[in-house]
Amino acid sequence: MGRRKKVSVEMKYLAVVLGIFGLEFYVKNKVEKEMAEGEERPFLKHTMRIRRYHNSGAFLDAGHTVPGAVLFLSVLLTLFMTVVFAVSLGMAGMERLKWGLSLLLGGAFSNTYDRLFRKYVVDYVSLNVPFKALRRIVFNLSDLCIVLGTLLAAAGYGVGGGER
Repeated sequence: MGRRKKVSVEMKYLAVVLGIFGLEFYVKNKVEKEMAEGEERPFLKHTMRIRRYHNSGAFLDAGHTVPGAVLFLSVLLTLFMTVVFAVSLGMAGMERLKWGLSLLLGGAFSNTYDRLFRKYVVDYVSLNVPFKALRRIVFNLSDLCIVLGTLLAAAGYGVGGGER
């Protein structure tokens, strides 16, 4: 495969990263503009709720008392994963790894952008389930992409017998 064709093929991964970032930028701004803090609205036939929540920490608000450390770690890990992603684009095969890193980075760029410019991450989805502890969890599409991307990248890199 020529260099020009390889570059165009690899653009699909960059499109996923930018697509996730762009979609989240739009949704988070819409939630910020149209909803009051803590306001809830049913979504998808009441299986989910849209709820505006400002998360100054990391996953499940961990580290909310040290937002500077969370920001530093977020930027550091996002930069590191960007380098891993760039290196993976030059590798033959490794499709699951590349798709996983694309999802992970789309979410990481979005949440890191929030931490840098808003000083908190906009979370907006919660599940309408019978378990009170699970109903209190608020997340966003970026969080979901980070989790799914991490699992896919690990499987693609060969952790647990995945693609090599």
